[in-house]
Amino acid sequence: IANNAGIPEENIIAAPDADTIYQIPAIFRKQKLHTNLIKTMGLAPKPKKDATKSWDEYYVRVSQPKTNVDIAIVGKYFQIGTSVLEDAYICVIEAIKHAAWEQNLKPNIQWFDVERFEDPNERESIAEELRQYQGIIVPQGWGSRGVEGKIATVELARTEKIPYFGLCFGMQMAVIEFARHMCGLERANSEEVNPKTPHPVVHLMKHQQKYMAEKKYGGTIRLGQWPCKIKSGTQLYNAYKQHMNYPSEVLGAKSPSLVYERHRHRYEVNNAYRAKLEKAGLIFSGLSPDGQLVEALELDRDLHPYFVATQFHPEYQTRPAIPHPLFISFIEAAHNRKI
Repeated sequence: IANNAGIPEENIIAAPDADTIYQIPAIFRKQKLHTNLIKTMGLAPKPKKDATKSWDEYYVRVSQPKTNVDIAIVGKYFQIGTSVLEDAYICVIEAIKHAAWEQNLKPNIQWFDVERFEDPNERESIAEELRQYQGIIVPQGWGSRGVEGKIATVELARTEKIPYFGLCFGMQMAVIEFARHMCGLERANSEEVNPKTPHPVVHLMKHQQKYMAEKKYGGTIRLGQWPCKIKSGTQLYNAYKQHMNYPSEVLGAKSPSLVYERHRHRYEVNNAYRAKLEKAGLIFSGLSPDGQLVEALELDRDLHPYFVATQFHPEYQTRPAIPHPLFISFIEAAHNRKI
């Protein structure tokens, strides 16, 4: 190859197939790719650290897990014709892997098409399938397609005490489900799904409505890193507290009481319904510092082993050897569920 390509032989680097992408750094290191790059670019090598040893130890956890943990992701972007997109929600999938490997667990992840839950002929069969999983995630999404299936998934997880983690849209679905079945608001919904719902428990705020009317859609989306004030004693608080070794420069956190998490959404929990939801038992464990935006919710640990949902995206801030605290706590709860 060197002769035909006209480049030095030491610059020929093999990239063989690997069982996991986390094996690739070791493959390249063995071929001294890192030293060749430093030399070629004229860079001064940094003092040696223990990075290679820690990465090798991490790969042992990745490749030699002790036991499985079975996680269902119920979404609507997996199915394309007869194909299944295994990299849909890739950030969520990797976040699950990072948290499972940290606990020497092998994540067995199964994708479920949420629209199956809306088919009367399949609803009970998919419910029975989901009961066999140790944890359920309803991830992000947009639009009205599959919403009733997501709400049914939340109800199943809540009533049968299956560990549940809702992400962004998954939190909004949890609010709707709780409003319908625990607060008696039978037609509760999000304005995104049904603009004419009599109980818009998830809605556009007034300043957003103005932009939407002017078709300035970009100005209606909450993007980037926002502060979240966490209620002491909650599962959310305990998760951050237990895993505060997570780099503070990522979460922007110096204590579990205030963290900074990333967002990408438009609709918000309607504050007009918060008191009613709280009275029925829903805990708003994370709020914006001014108390106006719901960032996270949960159920009391005495009522449910793990029912947590966030408006933000913790999967955006996970790292291979440093899993996000909330994914760690979710995987712990799922692993503890005996089927």
